[in-house]
Amino acid sequence: MDEKEIAGWLRERGPERLQELWARADAVRRARKGDEVLRRGLVEVSSYCARSCLYCGLRAERRLPRYRMSAEEVLECCSRARGAGCGTVVLQAGEDPGLTRDWVAELVRRIKGDFGLAVTLSLGERTEEELAAWKEAGADRYLLRFETSDPELFRRVHPSLPGRVSDRIALLRRIKALGYETGSGVLIGLPGQTPESLARDLALFAELELDMIGSGPFIPHPDTPLAGQRGEVPADVLTACKVIALSRLVRPDANIPSTTALEALDPGGGRDLGLRCGANVIMPNLTPAPFRAAYEIYPGKVGAGLASENEATVVRRQGGHMARILLIDDDEDVMTQYLAALAGSGHELTAARSAAQAREALKKSAPDVAVVDIMMDNGIPGFDLAREIHARAPGTPILMVSSLNSELKDPMDTGADEKLPIFKFLDKPVKGKVLVEEIARALASRRPAQKA
Repeated sequence: MDEKEIAGWLRERGPERLQELWARADAVRRARKGDEVLRRGLVEVSSYCARSCLYCGLRAERRLPRYRMSAEEVLECCSRARGAGCGTVVLQAGEDPGLTRDWVAELVRRIKGDFGLAVTLSLGERTEEELAAWKEAGADRYLLRFETSDPELFRRVHPSLPGRVSDRIALLRRIKALGYETGSGVLIGLPGQTPESLARDLALFAELELDMIGSGPFIPHPDTPLAGQRGEVPADVLTACKVIALSRLVRPDANIPSTTALEALDPGGGRDLGLRCGANVIMPNLTPAPFRAAYEIYPGKVGAGLASENEATVVRRQGGHMARILLIDDDEDVMTQYLAALAGSGHELTAARSAAQAREALKKSAPDVAVVDIMMDNGIPGFDLAREIHARAPGTPILMVSSLNSELKDPMDTGADEKLPIFKFLDKPVKGKVLVEEIARALASRRPAQKA
């Protein structure tokens, strides 16, 4: 895939085309990485930072409570990580000179000796002497986002320290030469970023032979110079999912996390969307709550704790064909969100953006669940389509979607004499996680009848 093709995908808005992208990425993920979702426990060890990045809440100029965890506090987090089944602990911090070469090296040795965990370090731009010492102590991976491969844009948003010019791409090459598994990534939607420059970033993932790729949407902290600024590339969930999918295609063997920034933009569902578009890693936050609250690099940052396996993990491990899902909505953006939420679920998805397309789909096969918009711009009310679905496929659970649901007191009252098999009304816009959960419930409601 060359840069022109990558840029084309970044501009793509068509739901059917994007469904192809999600499916391709998920198929490559399954072939190269299998169906296991890796857990890597995140510990935010220090909020001190010498840098003045124009978007980050930890930038040096901000007056805020700072902390630096003790070795014992970090080790307690590692104990929790091992108990929760994490194979790796990720030590992340601002670029803090107080995390000295010897302190970090000793901490790495203790983690390896006491818990047998792999150790990933994400401590910013450090000297080659420090990096070599930490590798010798047993660190396995180093994660350093280069943010953007556009040197002018990088300098604009990431000022160098006095007497020290930042060149993260060159530093990543030195890190790899030291024997680390190397991770990097970019910010999606930086002011000044274009689809072409982001395409160059993605092509660079392959050139650098990255072992881990973690990219997330640009979410500036409100108390920073770039607060409120937006670029040509949208910093939204859809674009982030495109970058995850394209990262999987340009670097098939990389471990790719579904980042916390996705969850910040789509609480409760963003992380699952990333897993359905090519990601294979989640990073539960093990940082103790008082420290976690002070590590606010952007507003709304979430750090999901050690929860049970999410829905995407469970669906992946079940594998195989799940069900036929008919999605009916004439809003292209809504349909794109539906397809992204259900990508990789194992369901057979049919997207109908008009009554005519819905009828054609019904002629070909009966759906197991239908998701129907009540107010269709083409003049055909969703309830009319629900009646047709019921006539062709009796017993099919129907999820009706509308911004007017609060006005419908009886979920079975359609304004007509008959009662339709409407499983539930959903408020628009429907979050990805809600859609996945309600489809699962609708399918479960059919199982007793099917067994009989």
